[in-house]
Amino acid sequence: RNHLHAAGHICVLKDAFMYESPTAIANLTSTDKFDAALAIHLYKGGRLLQGSRIPFGIIFGGTDVNEDTKCEEKHRVMGAVLEEARFAVAFTMKMKELAAAEWPDARKKIYVQSQGIKTTPSETFDWYRFLQNADIPTDTGSLHLFLLICGLRRVKDPLYLVDVFSDWHRDNPSVHLGIIGPAVDPIFTSEVKEKVDRAPGVHLLPEVPQDDLHAAMKRCFAVVNSSISEGMSAAILEAMDLDIPVLARNIPGNAAIIKHKETGLLFSDPQEFVVLSKSLMNDPIMEREIVTRAKDYVKKHHSWESEKKAYRDLVLKL
Repeated sequence: RNHLHAAGHICVLKDAFMYESPTAIANLTSTDKFDAALAIHLYKGGRLLQGSRIPFGIIFGGTDVNEDTKCEEKHRVMGAVLEEARFAVAFTMKMKELAAAEWPDARKKIYVQSQGIKTTPSETFDWYRFLQNADIPTDTGSLHLFLLICGLRRVKDPLYLVDVFSDWHRDNPSVHLGIIGPAVDPIFTSEVKEKVDRAPGVHLLPEVPQDDLHAAMKRCFAVVNSSISEGMSAAILEAMDLDIPVLARNIPGNAAIIKHKETGLLFSDPQEFVVLSKSLMNDPIMEREIVTRAKDYVKKHHSWESEKKAYRDLVLKL
């Protein structure tokens, strides 16, 4: 949205979950006289634009191509949406190839544009209050806080590491895992709360503004991703930009942006997560090399300026 505003467009952001059908969106676009639309997620956002009176483009989310294609009805709807779209954006070549394999006729309209990253840590962030609010000891000399940033929904699998992390915390009380993000799925969120309440060393933190989140990331020991499926994790890229090491579950979306032991660490099970975390804590030279290479990678491949130019050009196709 920032890119489009900067180019002189008026851009209104709407949550797809607030609308139940293409009719609701059609009423919105005609009442407010929109000229075009851009949907994020081929199924969740795209299905609302089926038969739209205005031209639209699509940005793949990740779970649409990785997961929703397994459901016959969703697959059919997504194919129809893609047929109508003027263009689609995939974050990686791999994602483009997956989509093109499902809908070969759409190949020519799929563009590859990785996410651009810009971090803005708050200057006034109160780290000690943040820790106090989370019931994390504020003796930060010995604290190793791992931050798992995600919306609370099943595909993000925030409970994947809870048991093993709790066991590790019993052996080493300096390690803590903070799970932070919006409660996307209320039923699942209560499951997470219940489990975390019984897990020493693991904390569920309330969502904070992005500037504060970036500041918290800068103060934590490492950023963690345990998703079952991922398009391209902005939190991973932001951590890389902020010089914080990343430990991520070894899935295609994460492996597309992390080279193991070069720009981050990839784990295949909870036990390997602990082994790799310990090696990172005990080897400051390796940690420094990883964060330096990761920062270079983000600068080179996830430029905010390149993303801005790409979306400005694509919107002209609408």
